[in-house]
Amino acid sequence: MSKFFINRPIVAMVISILMVIIGVVAMLSLPVAQFPNIADPQIQVKATYPGADALTVEQSVATPIEQQMSGVDNMEYMYSLNANNGSMTLTVDFDVTTDPNTDQILSQMRSSQASSQLPSAVNNQGLTVQKSTSSPLMLFALYSPNDTYDAVFLANYSYINLNDRLTRVGGIASVQVFGAGQYAFRIWVRPDRLAQMGITVPQIIAAIQAQNNVNPAGQIGGEPVPAGQEFTYAVRAQGRLTTAEEFGEIVLRAAPGGSIVRIKDVARVELGAQNYSMMGRLNGKPAAIIALYQLPDSNAVQAAADARALMENAKQSFPPDIDYVVALDTTLAVTEGMKEIEHTLFEAIVLVIIVVFLFLQGWRATLIPLLAVPVSLVGTFALFPLFGFSINTLSLFGLVLAIGLVVDDAIVVVEIVEHHIENGLSPKEAALKGMEEVSGPVIAIAIILTAVFVPTAFIPGITGRMYQQFAVTIAVSVIISAFNALTLSPAMAALLLRPKKKSTGLLQRFFDWFNRVFGRATDGYVGVCRFLIHKSVIALIFLVGAVVLTGFLGKSIPTSFLPDEDQGYVFAGVQLPDAASMQRTEVVVKQAEEILKNTPGVKYYTSVVGFSLLSGVNNTYSGFFFITLEEWSKRKKPEEQYTAIKMHLNREFAKIPGAVGFAFPPPAIPGVGTSGGVTFILEDRTGQGVEFLAPNLNKFLEAARKRPELASVFSTALLSVPQVYVDVNRDQVLQQGVPLK
Repeated sequence: MSKFFINRPIVAMVISILMVIIGVVAMLSLPVAQFPNIADPQIQVKATYPGADALTVEQSVATPIEQQMSGVDNMEYMYSLNANNGSMTLTVDFDVTTDPNTDQILSQMRSSQASSQLPSAVNNQGLTVQKSTSSPLMLFALYSPNDTYDAVFLANYSYINLNDRLTRVGGIASVQVFGAGQYAFRIWVRPDRLAQMGITVPQIIAAIQAQNNVNPAGQIGGEPVPAGQEFTYAVRAQGRLTTAEEFGEIVLRAAPGGSIVRIKDVARVELGAQNYSMMGRLNGKPAAIIALYQLPDSNAVQAAADARALMENAKQSFPPDIDYVVALDTTLAVTEGMKEIEHTLFEAIVLVIIVVFLFLQGWRATLIPLLAVPVSLVGTFALFPLFGFSINTLSLFGLVLAIGLVVDDAIVVVEIVEHHIENGLSPKEAALKGMEEVSGPVIAIAIILTAVFVPTAFIPGITGRMYQQFAVTIAVSVIISAFNALTLSPAMAALLLRPKKKSTGLLQRFFDWFNRVFGRATDGYVGVCRFLIHKSVIALIFLVGAVVLTGFLGKSIPTSFLPDEDQGYVFAGVQLPDAASMQRTEVVVKQAEEILKNTPGVKYYTSVVGFSLLSGVNNTYSGFFFITLEEWSKRKKPEEQYTAIKMHLNREFAKIPGAVGFAFPPPAIPGVGTSGGVTFILEDRTGQGVEFLAPNLNKFLEAARKRPELASVFSTALLSVPQVYVDVNRDQVLQQGVPLK
């Protein structure tokens, strides 16, 4: 094969150029992420049962859906979160090799089969089935610099003007607004007036549903009509009510004598928020927090850039005194890491150039191995779409390591060709004779290196998925390097190499000095090898000692799946006693905000009162913080480093009275959990209920906290929150003619 390309060097050049072009085109279309796609696809099924407590939601909503969802194709596991605000979120985790779109369709079909078993109030609210990840990709905070607008206005402006537009951004799965609820007309009834007039709340609800309705009225003059009809009119009737005054005029009761009771006679109507169970704040000021969740297997960096561009465009039409900031962007660590890897890649190429030139001692000879670097590395990207790979830190790390491997084959070719040229052969004859000698070794080296890295791709589980791209990237680049060594390198050697002529310049004197020093080092190394060969017992003792020392040092080093790295942001939460009010939680959150304000290295702190990302539910006794740190280049002092900031926050949060505060790292891999560390689910397989699970949960936590390797252990399951139980005497209710529903 080499003879063909030596005689036709242009063919070798064209093939290499095509490989580079295809690689560049493929590289520009590849998704960019921090890690390979190793997160399992997750489908979330959400439902709401207005007014129900967590146990009622679990029994009447979660259980029927789980029964139908059980056994769906390729499901790994599922779990549901049920809250006292009537919300239910069922998370179904699928095998990492499945298509998220197919998973969503299967989940939609299974959840629809449970509709007939769900309460009518749940079906009226509807089930939501969507793809999503556990933690947000980025946060936008909409705020009023001069406090012209309150949190309700900011949240509703986000719902109306930004929510749908951001959902249409490529790579965004869903958008959630943390802050005040959406606009709604609230009717505050007066119990004393209702009692005087003998009107019940269900009667008010029925009147609103009957009179706040769309009423299609048909047509006048529509066919069939008698001959001579000249016009046809569409008839419009009063539809949904749009103002508080119109709601106040709703008739509750009309007596035959002409007296009318309206809503305004027994209640106060105002435009307010649909619910007041959550508050969003940016750096201590009211704000609407817009959280964007990434679509699985999408380009995170591109999605974040497109969302930024959309917000910058939308800012042009913002009302006066409304602005926004990017309160959190998880892709900054990706882009910063890519810059560091690109810098390392450049440094590696420069070092390879220096080393190759130092040993080959000629620009012509140096150029041939250097041509193998871009062809092998860029050509590797051409196969990424075929394997479903992305541009990430591990695949680029593989390319960095491959730089030193891909030049080896070309150096072997150059060395053998130069050897034959020195023996008097012409460059072309030297290339032909040299390739007859080294083609086999070049192929053997490629096969051996491939055999070392390829088995890594077959490691099962998330670990195998993690390092698959790293190993395959190196293997592919080595194979392409071997192909270049059999095609491009001998062709270029026949064209470029010439018999060396010894010069007398400064560079030649440096080469002579280097050759003498390297020759003495080589002789010393050969002498040591000779001694160890003759004294094999000493060599074996040294080898065994090195192995034992390596094992001892390896056991003493802490192990982990991935290190806790500085990603440019950190999470924090506060937990108050069970059933604490929103007002108490807001006071504690303000104390935590004051701590964050005075913490060096913190840029933005976004607070959500009444929400916990760890559990994913709303309650009145939790608060959560998304903390964005200053850029890495600005954090030079020791107290501004990631670990120091996290330790400082935990130390200061511990001083807050009446609450438990803690800072913790974000998930090491986006999409795998909501925080760093390990998530464990304790399951009651006996089915004895919450009364049995609660004490066993406490026993488990108590035992886990005694483990020295666990820094902190806590649970998001709150199984003993105080509640008020209403014991209804059904006989008396029915005797009084009061409906039970």
